[in-house]
Amino acid sequence: MNAMTKPVVHGFQRSTYVNIVRLVLTHKQVAFEFNDLEDKIGSREHTELHPFDRVPVLEHDGLRLYETSAIVLYLDGAYPDPPLQPQDRRARALMHQWISGVNSYYYPWIVYHLAHERLVFPALGIAADEKVVAAAMPKIERGLEVLEDALAGGAPFLTGAELTLADFFLYPSMFALSLTQEGQSLLPLKPTARGWLARMDDLPTVKTFRGAMPPPAPIEHARTWVNGHRPKY
Repeated sequence: MNAMTKPVVHGFQRSTYVNIVRLVLTHKQVAFEFNDLEDKIGSREHTELHPFDRVPVLEHDGLRLYETSAIVLYLDGAYPDPPLQPQDRRARALMHQWISGVNSYYYPWIVYHLAHERLVFPALGIAADEKVVAAAMPKIERGLEVLEDALAGGAPFLTGAELTLADFFLYPSMFALSLTQEGQSLLPLKPTARGWLARMDDLPTVKTFRGAMPPPAPIEHARTWVNGHRPKY
């Protein structure tokens, strides 16, 4: 494998999982191409890249890969400096636990439920469904309690002293939470979790990534999420 070949990331600008991949590449200072699929979501071009109509997709050295956890593990092997996986097996297990937790708990409740209703749909002129928000809030509060407890020992990052893939997995969801009125009420009550978010915000990687992003714009293809993605309560 020639690790110097420029990777291509396919996705759309405001995708949580696309931004996990781009944060990892930015942290490793790897130049990459971004193929914005915003106006092609659900098209044949999209489904040829991803058989389940999702993002991100990575192409590198003849390999086409989807599923964010698979992509970032691949990238950490292809571009090992700086490493984003702990050498200690217990810390590595915790890293994978956090990644799974983001996929199973934090992302679904923070982004899929709350952020869509507070940020994504209103930008399109679609009213929020307060039942969806109400269903999410106890789950989000529990997630913040778990995060607060996990960081209570004073470690700066999720698995200890070193930044790992787990931190980049959780960050976009927590950043989205901080943009909502609910998050702005909850986070001050969780000072340790808020401190972790502030450390992530201050990372040179995050500042570089956010500085390179275009101004926020409505996610036009999200109009279809009202009937296809929106939870029903």
